[in-house]
Amino acid sequence: MVDIARIIEVVEPEVKALGFALVRVKLLGRSEVGDDELALQIMAERPETGQLLLDDCVALSHRVSDRIDALEEQGEVLIADAYRLEVSSPGIDRPLTRPGDFAQWAGHEAKINLINPVDGNRKALHGDLAGLEGETVLFDDRKSGRVTFPLDDIHSARLVLTDRLIAATRPLDASGADEVVDGADDILEEQED
Repeated sequence: MVDIARIIEVVEPEVKALGFALVRVKLLGRSEVGDDELALQIMAERPETGQLLLDDCVALSHRVSDRIDALEEQGEVLIADAYRLEVSSPGIDRPLTRPGDFAQWAGHEAKINLINPVDGNRKALHGDLAGLEGETVLFDDRKSGRVTFPLDDIHSARLVLTDRLIAATRPLDASGADEVVDGADDILEEQED
């Protein structure tokens, strides 16, 4: 069995060394990734933007891979089976994994799946985050109205992509985009000649 807590202990210092914040570490099973390999998914973000650029993902992937390889050379195997390392930004409709996420994104639409039911027998909720009080999430469910539940009862939670969320999300860094477009035009012109 894979010890996710140990993987987080290994990965988080590498994430922080690059100035990023760790959002999630998850081992995806073979059925979830649709092939014969497991996938170790690492989501991180730049605290100032909530995103990672492609170069950031590449740098973090190399750091994490090098650290895991070094541990294996020392005899510690974190994942015994073959796996693929996936490093990404959490995206706009991000998973909510840290206590601060529930306060930061209050007022935004989310879907939450619980371990223990609320409001009688409901484990799947869809509505608006209303905040966080200590370790208790406040949630305005579309069917049940205001419900509360402990953070520990959350199986999974993620924001829903809405116009309001898009407007609230800081724009991606577009520096260098003009060079990519210009370069593509030059390649097309060469191909036509």
